Amino acid sequence: MVIEGGWITDIDSSRPPVPEGATVIDVQGKTLMPGLIDCHTHPAVVDMDVTGMAEWSPTYVAARAARALDGMLRRGFTSIRDVGGGELGLARAVEEGYFPGPRIFYGGKQLTQTGGAGDWRSPSRQVYDANYHTPAIGVICDGVSEVRRAVREEVRRGAHHVKAYLSGAVDSPSDRVDSTQFSLEELRAMVEEATAANIYVAGHAYTSRAINRGLECGVRTIEHGNLMDESSIPLFHEHGAFYVPTMVTYHALARAGEQGHLHGEVGAKLEDVLDRAIGALELAHRSDLKIAYGTDLFADMHDQQLEEFVLRSEVQPAAAILRSATVVGAELLGRSGELGVVAPGARADLLVVDGDPLSDIRVLTRPQENLKVIMKDGGTIKNEL
Repeated sequence: MVIEGGWITDIDSSRPPVPEGATVIDVQGKTLMPGLIDCHTHPAVVDMDVTGMAEWSPTYVAARAARALDGMLRRGFTSIRDVGGGELGLARAVEEGYFPGPRIFYGGKQLTQTGGAGDWRSPSRQVYDANYHTPAIGVICDGVSEVRRAVREEVRRGAHHVKAYLSGAVDSPSDRVDSTQFSLEELRAMVEEATAANIYVAGHAYTSRAINRGLECGVRTIEHGNLMDESSIPLFHEHGAFYVPTMVTYHALARAGEQGHLHGEVGAKLEDVLDRAIGALELAHRSDLKIAYGTDLFADMHDQQLEEFVLRSEVQPAAAILRSATVVGAELLGRSGELGVVAPGARADLLVVDGDPLSDIRVLTRPQENLKVIMKDGGTIKNEL
């Protein structure tokens, strides 16, 4: 393989002559694979107290996010999709080399209705700080005109997608997991504005009731979907939508709850979604949905990012899981042929693994031991060969 200017320019099994002046890395006996893609991340949500964090200095949040991003890169993730909290400044800092980390496809603030999953006000609080640069993860918008403006604001700031709450969330203070959020008119307006800008809407949803409303309105990706049933499957196929399960975050939250880090409402809602997550993934895999790899971790839980591989292996073969974290993720991001593949014309985002993930997916969960080379855009992040 020949890499020039951050791109793979040639692959030849006959061992072509080494270009003059090239650095040579011999990976014989190892597995060469594309860099991983996590399609549901929150590196800028840096503390378990998500409501308290909304009051913090954004520069302090960025400093802590930098550590999370560096950790992701060293676990082999060369691209991520930030679906709440990340924005232009964080993505630009990585792109220009101020922070080491995976390239960031960001959506900015998550769109939420009043009292929705992205409304982080406590029930007794009236005022919401509309300053965009506070670390609050959501922007409140009610009615078609406010929704249109909110999407246009994210487009103006360079968003690669728009994230919206179609249902309640586990970690939100004032809504139910089984609720639906936003009217159909609001959802259609949201999708219309995103489509006009050649981006898409990602929808947070748990039940098929919420999922189906979103898919029927043109939402392109469904995040979580733990309580999904068979009724959603035809709609995924009809609209060519992607499914992004995030099982590891619920296991991480459960462990945090055992240590007393969750308030009562979160613990109660967590029980509703934890047990059914694996069944929803099994249904999606059996139905041949386009399943991307996502983790939804935040605060100090990012070190569990690779455990999603192990959880999925209960119902998916290793090859399907690896496709989720490479070629399917690239397709979701609109970067097929550029990311998630080892091929001429692709970015030189590469991993060299001591072991065969197709035989044992767990080799990827020990990056310090098994990840021998990490390369992003042709630049060497780690080389132990």
